Amino acid sequence: MNLSATEEQLMNFIWEKGTAFMKDILETYPEPKPATTTIATLLKRLTDKGALGFKTYGNSREYFPLYSKSEYFSGKVNHLIKNFFNDSPSQFASFFTKETNLSKEQLESLKSIIEDQIKSKKL
Repeated sequence: MNLSATEEQLMNFIWEKGTAFMKDILETYPEPKPATTTIATLLKRLTDKGALGFKTYGNSREYFPLYSKSEYFSGKVNHLIKNFFNDSPSQFASFFTKETNLSKEQLESLKSIIEDQIKSKKL
């Protein structure tokens, strides 16, 4: 699923809170706050895309995510690897480690994570 930057911003708030009503969402936006209709449009688009569900309480809707933040970003990373790195995780890892100027400590941490994943796959 591909979300726009504004949709991701709204989803981040809902992922953080777990559930949210329109008034909760409007309160979190920094000034200048978007119009209520703008938030309503974003919520409808996210619902239509299958990113959000809702429960109705009278005239109010409580929105909740239909998948986790890690599921969403895992899909984005997999899409990135497939489309920009010839479906090669090694090319992606090489690019990521070279182009992000990671410190030795950060690289050691990544190495440890990878080694743990390798151990878990052998079981």
